[in-house]
Amino acid sequence: MTMTKEMLRSPNTLRHVGLVSRQDRERLHGHKSFVLWFTGLSGSGKSTIAHQVEKRLYDQGLSAYVLDGDNVRHGLCGDLSFTPEARAENLRRTAEVTKLFLDAGIICLTAFISPLRADRNRVRRIVGAEDFVEIYVSCPLEVCEARDVKGLYKLAREGKIENYTGISAPYEPPENPHLVLETDKLDVEICVEKVIEFVRARL
Repeated sequence: MTMTKEMLRSPNTLRHVGLVSRQDRERLHGHKSFVLWFTGLSGSGKSTIAHQVEKRLYDQGLSAYVLDGDNVRHGLCGDLSFTPEARAENLRRTAEVTKLFLDAGIICLTAFISPLRADRNRVRRIVGAEDFVEIYVSCPLEVCEARDVKGLYKLAREGKIENYTGISAPYEPPENPHLVLETDKLDVEICVEKVIEFVRARL
């Protein structure tokens, strides 16, 4: 077998198997664990929807946690830039963290632009296809840019931000997402309910 760079990163470590399994923790929580991966342009509504879904699940007594793209870059990925290579590493690290949440029996919601299919496919491989739920938060660029929640589209148009998705860097929509939320047509509440219905059917 050919050893990959990822396999050689920690050659002198061993993986320990704990005495409490993921199935044990799922029984404790009373539900299955899986990943809801929200992808879409900046300003499409990923974080807003993910956090409202998290609150709804919490209110229903379910264990859920949001990994938000901006928040992750304040800590775990604070050393990374926005080059394609750095973005790929950002998502790789996040995927590894979501695996820990899965093992803990927690529903993990992630809100990341994650613009490239190759990177999302890599996340799917790391997490496991059976636990990976891809949710495409669909919204036209012109609508996201009109919202310009963070004022970043304006800076990107002025050339003050490089590699900005939708302006100077591409976004590749999912080809077969589990769920599509058209936030230019649907209210946030309706989008949240659609996700909740999907989750109920999966528990």
